Amino acid sequence: MKALSKTWLALPIAVAALSFGGETPAEAAALVNVVLVNVNVLNNVANNLRINVSQIPISVVAPVSVAANVCGIQAAVLSLAAQGSRSTCTAKSTSTALNAIILKNITG
Repeated sequence: MKALSKTWLALPIAVAALSFGGETPAEAAALVNVVLVNVNVLNNVANNLRINVSQIPISVVAPVSVAANVCGIQAAVLSLAAQGSRSTCTAKSTSTALNAIILKNITG
């Protein structure tokens, strides 16, 4: 019985460690469609990249970690949603990583 109780105590600790650590392999492999419709996000991206807002695509494909950051959604949630198909979220902010993905989409 003691071994079983130790296992149950270790489980929440392991889950917490995974949630604060880096991405799991599934999260690293998953991609998310990040929709770029928020006017503030579009203006920030345009200013940061020194481009016209009209050049910014409507959406880009980003790794879960980038999408989670700019959409304000936990990476684990996006990763689960992406299983079997690509999940989608709407950017609420921007980041250097998202700006780089957008720039790569624009320049090819």
